[in-house]
Amino acid sequence: MRVRGQVGERAAVPVLSAAAMLAVVVSAWLLIARDPRAAGWAALVAGSCLVLGGTLLRSGDRRARVALSFSDRAFDGCILAALAWVTRTSRPAVAAGALVALAAGFLASYIRAKGGSLGYGIEEGVVTPILRYGLLSIALVLDWTSWAVWVVAGVTVLAAVVRASQVAKEERA
Repeated sequence: MRVRGQVGERAAVPVLSAAAMLAVVVSAWLLIARDPRAAGWAALVAGSCLVLGGTLLRSGDRRARVALSFSDRAFDGCILAALAWVTRTSRPAVAAGALVALAAGFLASYIRAKGGSLGYGIEEGVVTPILRYGLLSIALVLDWTSWAVWVVAGVTVLAAVVRASQVAKEERA
């Protein structure tokens, strides 16, 4: 019985990652179809799946970690890119904020991956992704995107700076 529970737990993370990917695609599609409220609900489902998957992730499960990391990048890439595309002419400040958040997210992810591959211990918190997923989702549902994308961009830039400072501190030590 114990073995079965472990297998079920191990299978949960890839299932949650796949569910998150499906919700991300649906959210991006709904954004492009100009239904931001529904897109926000789909993004909230995706973010919830990713957070739950992250809490169930075991430290030695590399495949699940890669799947969650891929899904996290897809969340930003698909949803923020779709938001930037849809608002590029009508609300250029929102589009710019979405692009800054998108670029900062990929930079923070690169710093974490590169630092980890070089042997630096880069801490990963759950607060930053929860803020990104939750704020972006709620902003789409409630039409708060004009300021929320800039908050997401700021949080993501801060995450990149913190990760870079962790690498710098370890390099000096």
